[in-house]
Amino acid sequence: MKGIITLCGSTRFKEQFEEVQMKLTLKGYVVLTVGCYYHLFTKDEEAKIEGYKVLLDQLHKEKIAMSQAIVVINVNGYVGESTASEYQHAYDLSKRIYWYDTSYFDVYRNNKFHLCSGSWTKL
Repeated sequence: MKGIITLCGSTRFKEQFEEVQMKLTLKGYVVLTVGCYYHLFTKDEEAKIEGYKVLLDQLHKEKIAMSQAIVVINVNGYVGESTASEYQHAYDLSKRIYWYDTSYFDVYRNNKFHLCSGSWTKL
């Protein structure tokens, strides 16, 4: 085993989560990921899961704490509020941070993100 990596990002990017999970797993990493893709639920299903949002966020931060690194799934540069919070948590814990799409580094450099590591494909 090379290490433990947690995937972070919007649950609307299920395809990209699965892509990164598979490739990192085949490289010998233990990959921790989201518990459910609630952005893909119907409105009724999403309303039911909303009550679990605090728990899901807490559990995901526990996964980050267990990891050596995170990969931020930032498709087209998108980083939402929850993902930004997860990023900050990883940064505060001195975890290595990799990005799915590194072409947005200039935007992040002028934003609230400290640029850590680089592309997940280098793992």
